[in-house]
Amino acid sequence: MDFLVIGPGAIGCLFSARLTKAGHGVTIVDYREKRATFINNNGINLEGLSGEYTAHVPAITGEFTGRADVAMVCVKACQTREAAEKIVCWLHPRTVVLTLQNGLGNLEILEEIFKENRVFGGVTAEGSTLLGPGHVRHAGRGQTIIGPADSEKGHAEKIVSAFSMAGFDTRSTDEVRDLIWGKLIVNVGINALAAIAMLKNGQLPGIESAKAVMKDAVQEAMSVAHAKGIPLPYPDPFEHVLEVCRCTAENTASMLQDILREKTTEVGFINGAIVREGEALGIPTPVNCTLTRLVEVIQGNYGKRIHA
Repeated sequence: MDFLVIGPGAIGCLFSARLTKAGHGVTIVDYREKRATFINNNGINLEGLSGEYTAHVPAITGEFTGRADVAMVCVKACQTREAAEKIVCWLHPRTVVLTLQNGLGNLEILEEIFKENRVFGGVTAEGSTLLGPGHVRHAGRGQTIIGPADSEKGHAEKIVSAFSMAGFDTRSTDEVRDLIWGKLIVNVGINALAAIAMLKNGQLPGIESAKAVMKDAVQEAMSVAHAKGIPLPYPDPFEHVLEVCRCTAENTASMLQDILREKTTEVGFINGAIVREGEALGIPTPVNCTLTRLVEVIQGNYGKRIHA
């Protein structure tokens, strides 16, 4: 298959490298010319659980004139609309669009811009850390799930097959929106706290005060999900969050990666989304509200921070 990957972040680079090594065609779309040039000259360097190798993947900043079976949107949630509006005129009508992003709202934005029957949602528990331009560490393994599965043209199963060939544990489902909420709750429990405390995933459960904050944040998100009638894909959400921490112990959460690089985070689409949904339902979410505000304070004042 031929993939157009929008965004050379940690997940975009991980999937691009593995898909290329498996023999699939991959092109990366970047908005930064200098970074795209660097990737073109040096390839994507992968280390960690996938081994160490370099995958040579073309990167572009201008219009894509080739043919892609799948456009994978891997940008930050705050960039989804802009990225989708940029690529919509590039894609063949038969090209399907897949999101593997964090947070709420990405699927709905893509369905608004593209036809609903060509948009697929996805979640991945693969852990990856961006070490530099085109340099990523595969820090944790987990399942990747996409859907809906019952596409009459079999697009989902073709993507599952391609991902599986690349070594990713992948399956399809018709309940992908429930899984997006399931992934959201994991991110609610881990990302903001990891970013504020500047700790790796695996360190959080071993600190009692951090564990207590995680539990409260997850409980608020569970209350919102239940009020919306969303069935979660695991029986004990907090225990699942702890298990994800253990499975991705050496991973640096994406929100912490953003903070370390002084970038805008996705907190508004993760913990902030729980706050907004809670307000609409009359459900208090004080812990998620505080976590959101703390991350916003950090990301809004990078230039004013005191350094040791």
